[in-house]
Amino acid sequence: MQPNAFGLEPTVREVLERHWVEEHGYTAPNRSAYPWLWLWDSCFHAICWAALGDERATTELSTALSGQSATGFVPHMGYLLDPREAAGFWGRSGWSTITQPPMYGHAAAELTRRGFEPGPELLDRATAGLQFLLSRRKRSDEGLVEVVHPWESGADDSPRWDDFVGTPFDRARWYALKGELMAAVVRSADGSPLANPTFAVAPAGFNALVAFNALELAEVTGSSTLAADARDLVEVLDSRWDPELGTWCDAGPSAGGSGRALTLDGLLPVLVTAGDDRVERVFAMLGDPALFAGRYGPAGVARADPSFDPDAYWRGATWPQLNYLLWFAAGRRGRLRDQRHLVEATVAGALASGMAEYWHPDSGRGMGAIPQSWTSLALVMAGASAGPAGDGPVG
Repeated sequence: MQPNAFGLEPTVREVLERHWVEEHGYTAPNRSAYPWLWLWDSCFHAICWAALGDERATTELSTALSGQSATGFVPHMGYLLDPREAAGFWGRSGWSTITQPPMYGHAAAELTRRGFEPGPELLDRATAGLQFLLSRRKRSDEGLVEVVHPWESGADDSPRWDDFVGTPFDRARWYALKGELMAAVVRSADGSPLANPTFAVAPAGFNALVAFNALELAEVTGSSTLAADARDLVEVLDSRWDPELGTWCDAGPSAGGSGRALTLDGLLPVLVTAGDDRVERVFAMLGDPALFAGRYGPAGVARADPSFDPDAYWRGATWPQLNYLLWFAAGRRGRLRDQRHLVEATVAGALASGMAEYWHPDSGRGMGAIPQSWTSLALVMAGASAGPAGDGPVG
């Protein structure tokens, strides 16, 4: 397929250009709803710029890592347009004090594969960010990397947190609790978040992305230490697989409850798992209309799960960045038919929703911010041959 496959290229260029913040070198997810820099958004934006052959790919990735602390911690938000914004909430100006999925390892690898040179300083920053998570974060008893707040997972209102909210799920109550959880974060001397005794959760999805990004970055840098740490993490993560449920389960206080919910983010270990049987099971579930399959992409929560709500934020809607990650996993495993289905559904959803932040898996109705820059990943998926996603290590 060519980069203008499905006629997406003009739309993607227009969205990215409209949201580009020239004076600070990043792409706002949406100029009105989300004017600030978000970490994993910017990593995905960098990949989209690279797919367009635009040097802003390297600029964006560099900006996303520019708030890094001496410990290697990478903040999840940058208030570059107004450093005073939210300073009272975070306790400092300019940057937040929690992180987000470390997609900078994969972004650096993708930029390299597409002919861009991230440069040694950028690669060193990405390495330090992953090493912070792999070595400085308090580990659960099971040996997984913990998050200090549900926001760090990226999946803010996932059913996997329902044990902390109570039932039925109440978004207003959860919003208030998320604010309270910030006060319990344990920090290093420089303010880097290390642990949270009231939310000692090691999510399967977050750990999968740590391992995946470490493996991707090690492929570029040749770091045997980073690769070995990632493979150790994969081994522990695979011990969290529940064959009866067909998912990887979170570790921590919700391990026996909501941490076992059948969510799409809980299937992200398919990116790195060593088990072919698990890969087969995951893609079978993704194609099952009774579970995840939808006309416009996989639902974010299995339809059989009692929490499924395709109209709600992180409770069942389709998210393009998760589709992209599953598409990439399919390519790495040589599952071209699964790749094609994910491409077709994601492109259809992106167009039907108006390039929305997320959308209804059956109707394509857009929700959240419209348009949202990371939905440009649909072009990356549509424009790629099997090659870029088919080469390199798995786990």
